Amino acid sequence: MIPFSPPHIKQEAIDEVIDTLKSGWITTGPKTKLFEQKITEYCGHKKTLAVNSATFGLEAVLRWFGIGEGDEVIIPAYTYTATANTVVHTGAKPIMVDINVDDFNINIEALRKAITSKTKVIVPVDIAGLPADMDAINTIVKVPDIVNLFQANNETQSKLGRILIMSDAAHSFGAIYKNKKTGSLTDISVFSFHAVKNLTTAEGGAIALNLPKPFDNEEIYKELNTLSLHGQNKDALAKTQKGAWRYDVIDAGYKGNMTDIQASLGLISLKYYEIDNLPRRKQIMQAYQDAFSKKSWAQLPVIEDYKRTSSFHLYTLRIQNINEEQRDVIIQAIFDKDVSVNVHFQPLPLLTAYKNRGYKITDFPIAYNNYSREISLPVYQDLTDEQVTTIINAVIDSVEQVIYA
Repeated sequence: MIPFSPPHIKQEAIDEVIDTLKSGWITTGPKTKLFEQKITEYCGHKKTLAVNSATFGLEAVLRWFGIGEGDEVIIPAYTYTATANTVVHTGAKPIMVDINVDDFNINIEALRKAITSKTKVIVPVDIAGLPADMDAINTIVKVPDIVNLFQANNETQSKLGRILIMSDAAHSFGAIYKNKKTGSLTDISVFSFHAVKNLTTAEGGAIALNLPKPFDNEEIYKELNTLSLHGQNKDALAKTQKGAWRYDVIDAGYKGNMTDIQASLGLISLKYYEIDNLPRRKQIMQAYQDAFSKKSWAQLPVIEDYKRTSSFHLYTLRIQNINEEQRDVIIQAIFDKDVSVNVHFQPLPLLTAYKNRGYKITDFPIAYNNYSREISLPVYQDLTDEQVTTIINAVIDSVEQVIYA
């Protein structure tokens, strides 16, 4: 069976983890701080906080911005549940909008129509690693009529004076939009380094801070770092200084810090990210594009255009003129040929948690249509050319045995 998305762990990464284990410092420490620095240098934003998951990163930013009951946060209906769950946890309401026909990302016109006086945050999601239309989103929140709608509930919101944009960049580490890398495209971005992501720390994520003046991103880093340590104003590393044992708890915080063990994996993965990880992923996706472009039933994903280059995280193939049931039959046929595939994602209104909150998939026809025809194919660094050919043949044979039956 060709697996869907196993992690790529170099011997150098294993050695780095062993070095950490032998160092006597395995929780948040010098390697985590170095990893944060390297991410900042790579992406070009202002400051990075490494955390234990993208989910924590999303919620931490919402908490920092003072999101709570009565507030609205706009998200696409087509995303993983973490995007919505973090909003629900704060007591705010996720306002779901439909996506684009071509690229799975949030539809700009639908987003614009969803803005009300209760809107505090917009969370675009870079599905499959392709950046959302960040120029358009950044512009919308600064339009005078939209700014005038904004009602600040606290000092932080008053300082920004508009809707906050928090990019859910869980899929798009290393992606490019108009010659800038994700992380540097808007106010705040949140990355995931989960085991299936391009760059992995087993579990983990990062908050990329890029807020405009008069915000001090260094100060916000400290605030979020404190929030990630149960509200404690000193981390374990800071308390190792002579006589520095005393600390305070500023507020009832959370547990969201990254460990040096995780950062060890990330440091080595980042070291080789542009050298062999992204190029191999692009090569695999291009092989898929070349093969499926010859088939009239194939709707190819956007992996690159005049202003965007994907991180090549997921290959989201859609099959023309089929329904959900036929898609599921095709998936089973591919599995029967010993190839693992997946679906990204079930739109949120299809899930019980959000059905029960009153969301209806019929309100998001494009999201459902894209989902019902989508099959995600394996894309990872250790996939061989022979395996890629096997995958292509398995997909073609499986699709055609269903649609031409």
